[in-house]
Amino acid sequence: MKSIIKPLGLLMFSMAMSMPTHLLAQEKTGFHVVADFPIHSTGGWDYITVDGKTNRVYVSHGMQVNILNAKTGDSVGYIPDTKGVHGIALAPDFNKGYTSNGRANNVTVFDLKTNQVLKQVNAGTNPDAIFYDDFSKKVYAFNGRSKDATVIDAATDSVVATIPLGGKPETGVSDGKGKVFVNIEDTGEEVEIDAATYKILNRWKLEGGEEPSGLAMDRKTDRLFIGCGGNQTMIVLDATNGAIVGKFPIGRCDGVGFDPKLKLAYSSNGEGTITVVREINAGKFEFVENITTEPGARTIGVDTYTHKIYLPTAQSKPGVATTENPKPRPQQIPGTFHIVVVGK
Repeated sequence: MKSIIKPLGLLMFSMAMSMPTHLLAQEKTGFHVVADFPIHSTGGWDYITVDGKTNRVYVSHGMQVNILNAKTGDSVGYIPDTKGVHGIALAPDFNKGYTSNGRANNVTVFDLKTNQVLKQVNAGTNPDAIFYDDFSKKVYAFNGRSKDATVIDAATDSVVATIPLGGKPETGVSDGKGKVFVNIEDTGEEVEIDAATYKILNRWKLEGGEEPSGLAMDRKTDRLFIGCGGNQTMIVLDATNGAIVGKFPIGRCDGVGFDPKLKLAYSSNGEGTITVVREINAGKFEFVENITTEPGARTIGVDTYTHKIYLPTAQSKPGVATTENPKPRPQQIPGTFHIVVVGK
């Protein structure tokens, strides 16, 4: 029997090794909901940021940022007085964090170790998405109503530029080589910015994509993953020339994440799913699966160290219709806000 089994095993191994990469890559992730972290307070939410190095999760929530232990969900602090907070950017080079405060039209600067507020910096009108560009050492706050970007020097916390964007900006990312990219929601465009001159280099129309919101990037392949919630489509864009190299059906996406080690792009969908797209190489991508989460879990944070995914949400009930507002938004049920954790 041994003389028969051994050649058969070698034959199967040889067949697997010679099988096209895209066929081997069709395996499911094995991801599912593994934990639930309650936050016992009310208020809306938007972006969530995960720092795998320090095991911290930063959650925008109402008028403050809640900080949780990424492993246990225990509270390790909060950033107060962040009126209408949307996003949280981390600048570990300077031991600082930044929050975009939509109702206050400013950015809060805080100490990453002590969580103490250091300063508030004026921004444009309704700062929404925010991120730290580790190449230029600048923080970009994208202002929804004034349709521009406020650029803050992380060394001095002073505003060094205001960039008109010609439309309502959403999420932004950096390629780590001197270029910044941002979704323009109302014009359906991707804008490329020179991080040295703050000039717009390109405006690429996202054909077949409506209301781009979520954005993530694979810096090694220069590929942008753009979640277009308006028509429930993920667009994969070549960041070097604006060419569309892939499209995938998703849900009502508001956030996109990317895990560079696993080569997986995630779209967090309000229906209660995560759409997973695998990058096989710079020119080949494939749909993997839809992971069940919870309704309302529309924004996403990816821990690239543990490969876990974090999504904020809450239970809701129908809003009360009035003459002035016949189609009200659902209302959050008090005490139900929590973080859904997805992993293996």
